[in-house]
Parts: sequence; C-alpha cells; structure tokens
Amino acid sequence: MEHFEQLLEKSTAIHGHICAGQVIGVRLAMIGLREIGIDDPRGSQRKDFYVLVEIDRCATDAIQSVTGCSLGKRSLKWLDYGIMAATFVNLKTDRAVRITALEESRELARNYCPEIEDRYQQQLQAYRIMPEEELFRMQRVQVEVPRQDLPGRPLRRVQCQSCQDWVQDCREVEQDGRTLCRPCATGRYYTIME
Repeated sequence: MEHFEQLLEKSTAIHGHICAGQVIGVRLAMIGLREIGIDDPRGSQRKDFYVLVEIDRCATDAIQSVTGCSLGKRSLKWLDYGIMAATFVNLKTDRAVRITALEESRELARNYCPEIEDRYQQQLQAYRIMPEEELFRMQRVQVEVPRQDLPGRPLRRVQCQSCQDWVQDCREVEQDGRTLCRPCATGRYYTIME
C-alpha cells in the first residue's frame, strides 16, 4: 500500500480540498485494512473485503479513495448512523474491525501543535501525527454480510406490481399478496409531478 502522504494527496484530489476529515479517513482506512490483513486493496485483494461506513462526511470520501471500495462496486455500504466510524470485513477470513474516531482527539490536538492558534489548522496537522490510540477506538467485531449485499451480479430482479419498476437484490416487499418496491410499499422520498 502507498504511504500516508501519497494516499492523503489522492484523497484530497478526489474530495476537492484538504480537511481534518480527510486526514482522519485516510488514517482510519489504513488501520482498518491493516487490521483485517489487506495490503493490496486496489489490486489482487480488491474483492476480498467489504467496508461499512456510518457517516456521509469527508472521511467517507477518504475511506473510498484509500480502499477503492464504492457503492457501485457493492464493496462499500453506507449506514446512516451519523457516527464517524467504519467497519472493515475480510470476506475470506471473516476477520472484522470497527474503528471509531474519538471526539476527545479534537481537544488533544492542541498538545501536538500548540504553536498553531487556528483550531481547524491545529487539528489538521495534529491528526497527521497523533498516535492511533488517541485518535481512534478499535473493536474486533463479527459482521454477517447478507448474500444480497455482496459484490457481484444481482441475486434476482423482480418487477413491482404497482409502479412496474424493477427491484434488484432482494429489496422487494411482499404486501397483501403483492410484490412491491419499497417506495410503493412504504412511501416515496419524492412526489411524482404529472
């Protein structure tokens, strides 16, 4: 795997700017991959692992950049928890680790870069050098990845009996003896303008 600064540079280019979230995300991804035994995430081991992210913020772009995982490849899963955390799962060994960014690291940053007055810049620089244990909590976990969530071809496709949209990967809902898409069964996030 590339070195931290190289990965941060690539992540920043994809994300559009450097920020503390990029530093956190790159470090978090490097640790996660290391802990599950993945050292060639974009090459020979690209199909050997799965990542679940719990927030839709800057760090998620960094995690995607470092790991090569993405929603489209079905190797990245977003869980809308609002927690700066990610879980890395080795699909071959079932080894998994959940890593959470510690809120306390914001205050600890001043111990590492007291000469920087701007709090944002202080965190940006300190997060590069702080020890892992002051930035993150790591937990060994067990994750059962459902077959329908794994990378690869869809397990099945069915047509909604209400709107006629096609539903993939077991996301349909059986309701009153009918096969429906989730929007037809539970409501849409959009309003159809006809």
